[in-house]
Order: sequence, then structure tokens, then C-alpha cells
Amino acid sequence: MRKLVRVWDLPTRVFHWALLVCVVGLVITGKIGGATIDWHARLGYAVLTLLIFRLVWGFVGGRWSRFASFLYSPRSVLNYLQGRAHPDHLVGHNPLGAGSVFAMLLVLAAQISTGLISDDEISFTGPLNKWVSSANGLLATWYHKEVGQFLLLGLVALHVAAIVFYWRKKRENLIHPMVVGDKTLSHDATPARDDKVSRLLALGIFVASGIFVRWLVT
Repeated sequence: MRKLVRVWDLPTRVFHWALLVCVVGLVITGKIGGATIDWHARLGYAVLTLLIFRLVWGFVGGRWSRFASFLYSPRSVLNYLQGRAHPDHLVGHNPLGAGSVFAMLLVLAAQISTGLISDDEISFTGPLNKWVSSANGLLATWYHKEVGQFLLLGLVALHVAAIVFYWRKKRENLIHPMVVGDKTLSHDATPARDDKVSRLLALGIFVASGIFVRWLVT
């Protein structure tokens, strides 16, 4: 008997799609440059707010949004690749998806951090550039423009490729659960908490994250 289980709570879903919109906006404004650089910075601050929120939510959020639920050992990854995954590993992020998530968060964190201290000597100087040496500011700018953006684009491409692969080869729709929150499973699984209290908690964490970022950049 197949069961409908709440896997992704609303805060996690909002985070996911908001991050997608911001990343697309960052790529567009970064490529255009010029007058759009101010919007590039604002979108960067928005991503930083989202990352801080996700870091906290990874410890207090819904069951399958917590880092503990998709922090896998090498043996678990190997078992998954060999078709011997634990049933719980197929509910939220599977071992390969988990690696993609952590890589994405780390690359985004590096991209935002270097943006905050960068100085392209033309149109933009990061709000925290004054706290680092000129050499480090230029190094951060080089990474931000020549390394980080391509790592990010590569991870996005892999993410899209994985979605297509699971859809065509395994007949598994990864997008639908991230839209509605529920996933149809062939076994019992603990549903994620997704009630008014948890959503208010998430809102409070997000607002606090935004206030912190506002303080940091000003």
C-alpha cells in the first residue's frame, strides 16, 4: 500500500524556490554588470539571509530538512549506489542528493563571502572590503568572478541533470514533492512537522537572519 507522507515542510520549500529565483537573478545581473550591480549585491544579501536561515533550520526544522537526516556515511553512499539503500534514505535527500545539497550550500557560502570583501576596482566594492587587505580583496574578486561562478553554474547544471535522470530513468518526480510538500512512498515514514508553530518559528528565524545581514552589510 502506497502512503502519502509530508516530507518537505513549507519553510524548506519556500527557501528552495526563493534561492532558485535569487541565483538566477545573480547570474543575470552578474553577466549584465553596469547599472545592475546594485541589484546583484541586493540579491547576494538575500542569498546570505537564506543561507543563514537554512543553517539554523537544518537543526530545528522538519524531520527531513534536518542535516542529521541526510548526513550519510561512506558506507551508506556505497550501499545506495549498489541498490541496497535503507528505506529512510529514499524519503528525503538520498545519499547522492545530499552530497549535491552540501556542495551547493558550501559553494554559495564561498561565493557570497568573497562578494562581501571583493573589489573589482571599477563599479563595486564589497561592504566588508575595508576589513581585509587590498591583496585579499583582489584575490576574493578573482575567485568570485573566475572560479566561484563557474562552480555554481556547474552544480546547477548537475542538479538539473539529476532531476531529468530520475524523471526519465527511474520515473521519479523530484520537483512535485518540493512544490506540494508530500511524497508518495511504498513504506511507512515519519512525516515532517509542518504546522503553524513550526512555520512561525521559521518566520522568526528568517526575520532574525535578515536583521543580522542588514547589520553586517551596513
